[in-house]
Amino acid sequence: MGPGGTAMEGTTMADGAGLAWAGMDLARAWEAAGDALKARLGAGSHRSWIAPLAPVSLEAGVATLAVPTQFLGSYVGRNFGEAILAALVEAGLPATRLVFVSRPAAPPAKAAPTAAPVAPAPEAAEPEGRLDPRLTFARFVEGRANALALAAARRVAAGPAPGFSPLVIHGGVGLGKTHLLQAIAHEARLAGARVLYLSAEQFMFRFVSSLRERRTMDFKADIRSLDMLLVDDLQFIAGKDSTQEEFLHAFNALSDAGARVVVSADRPPSEIAGLEERLASRLQGGLVVAVEPADAALRLAVLRAKLQAQREADPSLRVAEGVLELLAARVANLRVLEGALTRLCALAALARREVTPDMARECLSDVLRAADRRVSVEEIQRRVAEHYGIRVADLIGPQRLRSFARPRQVAMWLAKTMTSRSLPDIGRRFGGRDHTTVMHGVRRIEELRVQDAGIADDIDALRRAFAA
Repeated sequence: MGPGGTAMEGTTMADGAGLAWAGMDLARAWEAAGDALKARLGAGSHRSWIAPLAPVSLEAGVATLAVPTQFLGSYVGRNFGEAILAALVEAGLPATRLVFVSRPAAPPAKAAPTAAPVAPAPEAAEPEGRLDPRLTFARFVEGRANALALAAARRVAAGPAPGFSPLVIHGGVGLGKTHLLQAIAHEARLAGARVLYLSAEQFMFRFVSSLRERRTMDFKADIRSLDMLLVDDLQFIAGKDSTQEEFLHAFNALSDAGARVVVSADRPPSEIAGLEERLASRLQGGLVVAVEPADAALRLAVLRAKLQAQREADPSLRVAEGVLELLAARVANLRVLEGALTRLCALAALARREVTPDMARECLSDVLRAADRRVSVEEIQRRVAEHYGIRVADLIGPQRLRSFARPRQVAMWLAKTMTSRSLPDIGRRFGGRDHTTVMHGVRRIEELRVQDAGIADDIDALRRAFAA
């Protein structure tokens, strides 16, 4: 029987009487395990399912965790039991089985406490949702790729505006969507608005919990009393019919009351598979804006802002010229980029060394290799458009002018040779073209590389840019 099965079958729900901490060592180990689970499962899953747990004891290999509800304990045991056990073992706790106990009720005011209190569940205990204090407009770095989304976010945060609700911000992973949503929430709260920020997973969890605990009307009333609702990563409720239905009803009620609704997703509503047609249509009735992949200039600006914050915390930090440029050229994902710089600064502080380009290549070899493997078609299109001085819209558009057609064929050739995308997939990303068009473009560039020194030089320069 595997750890997951053990966790499920070992799950028991008690009344919580007599709970006690097993010392500071257990608390510290649980904190380390929580950090590992956050990195492994993602911040959204960690907030929804792991953060509400609290360690109680570890005896004879049985780790006892307190949970706010029986439903959450059962769900976590089924879906995350194996991951929790692995994280506990990595943190130095020899756990082989999980047991969940209901969180005890608070003792009467006059009664002497018999046990230390268990920490409250983060999301359930704070009606308005928790926000990261770092994710504000002041700390958001603006560039061409996110300028429109930032302007729309500021406008919605300032107050109700016709045509700006719902605001849908879409884009790939690590481009700043969560930062923008939380910045909107911070700004609106400062203005006195009642705001709720949730991930789609948290929204689903609250809704399902309200059904199980027979307090659906309380859930509906809480949502409908808001001035602003923000839901991050909406694509995760796609295919969840009852959750989508409830979100649509909440959205309609809030809109009728003049409240603001802001959502983010990894693509436009019309392209989210499994999203109910009525919901997609309602979302498209507002303002839909994209956060594009960051160009090198924006990535460099983000790194400089991050480095400035690091230097404020550690004035002795030294970073040689060329390090930030190296990272900005090689890593496209802003979240990965910030994490890479954080790792470099931590290593430099421990070793009391200056961060140099060679040190960066050595310490971040895994990150740089991963970045090299993950060149996207969109990044190729952007680089090729910059190289030839045209717009991406012209590169993927219908125009057949030679000044657009030849760069388009170069980009198709690079997409074929530098990514794992199929010809039909590449064609779809170039304005919905047929795979035979892509095949013709690839063959034409293969010929021109031999015949035309200019084309050969262009391709060499572009490939060097991706490998720099």
